Amino acid sequence: MNAGPSSVNGSPPSVHKPTAGRIELPARAASAIVMGAAAVGAVLIGGWVFGAFVAAAAIAALREWHRLINGRLAREMIPTSLAMIAAVLLVHRMDGVPLAVAAIALGGLCAALSAAIRSLTVLWPIPWHAFGALYLGLPVMSLALLREDPRGSAIVGGLFVAVWTADTAALLLGRLIGGPKLAPELSPNKTWAGFLGGTLAAGAAEAIYVYAVGGGALEGVLFGILVALAGHCGDLFESWVKRRFRAKNMGSLIPGHGGMLDRIDSLLFAAPACMAMIYLIGFNPWNSGTS
Repeated sequence: MNAGPSSVNGSPPSVHKPTAGRIELPARAASAIVMGAAAVGAVLIGGWVFGAFVAAAAIAALREWHRLINGRLAREMIPTSLAMIAAVLLVHRMDGVPLAVAAIALGGLCAALSAAIRSLTVLWPIPWHAFGALYLGLPVMSLALLREDPRGSAIVGGLFVAVWTADTAALLLGRLIGGPKLAPELSPNKTWAGFLGGTLAAGAAEAIYVYAVGGGALEGVLFGILVALAGHCGDLFESWVKRRFRAKNMGSLIPGHGGMLDRIDSLLFAAPACMAMIYLIGFNPWNSGTS
């Protein structure tokens, strides 16, 4: 396999050793429970607590993103991190979404300029550093906007239900059933059994959840499936990025998972998809209840 982009500037590729197999699943489960409880608590509290939680997770993820590209801690994370904070703050304004988009774009532009100043002869890192602002910024803005909805806690909770169910079921069914690989050139461990099983499980779990909080169960099935499919795309996209940069994991922050990006890769595509379904095409299962 040819050397990935991270070797162009002489920096070694960011490779992290996998967790020992015998402790990987317990560590993964423990980390997921702790982070899941923190996320649910932030969703229920809402307001600035939820905004701070989302921004902090995004900043941790940006640190990994820019380090992956640069081979070491990169100053490009400063403007993109400030853009995340600005996006959260601006969404709380009634007219803040356009300004939040502008802040994200500005953060990407400043990151690109910083990367350009760093090296005028090697151009490939510039768009990658700039893309980090969009990659994290759009989900941050989506989550903040969804939580501001009158039924925001239920909607964000439903997003988490679909993503977490799809991820967990895909992992378990993929290991139990095995079978043909989904995308062996990107991720040799992902199977069609896990992909289909995780997607259907997300639809079933979302139907139960949406019905329990007063929405339409049938709409919940479709909503869960669509969110799960977006999450799978996010997972595969990150696998492609890691393969391109010859990295095993994005980091080692979370035991059993790797880095923050390894934990939230599905959510980074699922959150904008959820936002688009609700606000762009008007598909909101929580407004479809019969009671």
